[in-house]
Amino acid sequence: MSESAGFAQYPSLRDRVVVITGGGSGIGASMVEHFCLQGARVALLDILVKESQELVRSLEKRCGTAPLFVKCDLKNIAALRAAFAKVAETLGPVRVLVNNAANDDRHKFSDVTPEYWEAAMAVNLRHQFFAMQAVIEGMTQAGGGSIINMSSVAWKVPLAGLPVYLAAKAAIVGLTRGMAKELGPAGIRVNAVLPGAILTERQRRLWWSPEYEAEILGNQCLKRILAPEDVSRLILFLAADDSSAITNQSYTIDAGWT
Repeated sequence: MSESAGFAQYPSLRDRVVVITGGGSGIGASMVEHFCLQGARVALLDILVKESQELVRSLEKRCGTAPLFVKCDLKNIAALRAAFAKVAETLGPVRVLVNNAANDDRHKFSDVTPEYWEAAMAVNLRHQFFAMQAVIEGMTQAGGGSIINMSSVAWKVPLAGLPVYLAAKAAIVGLTRGMAKELGPAGIRVNAVLPGAILTERQRRLWWSPEYEAEILGNQCLKRILAPEDVSRLILFLAADDSSAITNQSYTIDAGWT
């Protein structure tokens, strides 16, 4: 885990209630860490119990306070709503929502069934809408907030071998733009972030290889591997009051790949 020394501190994030979906591992875990180091009151929603509990214990030792872990299968909308209600009851109104949870499993176009399509959309797109729906009332009553929806550069490149995932990630940008217009009068900002090739443990375990790394570096303007903390620092800025005039935007962080 990285430390925040040498990077920006955001006073507006101290004690602010932040929810990160899929916060138990990968980029999401890095986000949880970075918000905790800013002094925010953080909740992570995830289906991964072991990883999430280990993250909570680690951050409690380092930050003095532990993030709130709520086990939740975000494909279950009733469970999602209950999880957000628990967060609000325990921590207070949510002022920052990072819709991060996703599953980028590879799949062949010819193998996609209606059932696979529905399941992939549920884990990559549908929950983002209902998570926003769950926090809007509290954000409005609190005077506004920031919603950050995680998309991907994969649909912009474009990549082959995961067409349903690409469809969901492209749709997130359209959803973000529509919700930014709809929620702006309530002081709620909605932006999207599109990461490129980020070296997470999952990427390293499943797909990363010397050949893939060489391909990525060949396509990027900046010849370095991107890490989860590169994304997290952008998320902090979009969550903080420093970006209070920014909404309806899509931020690509891919070292110049696209």
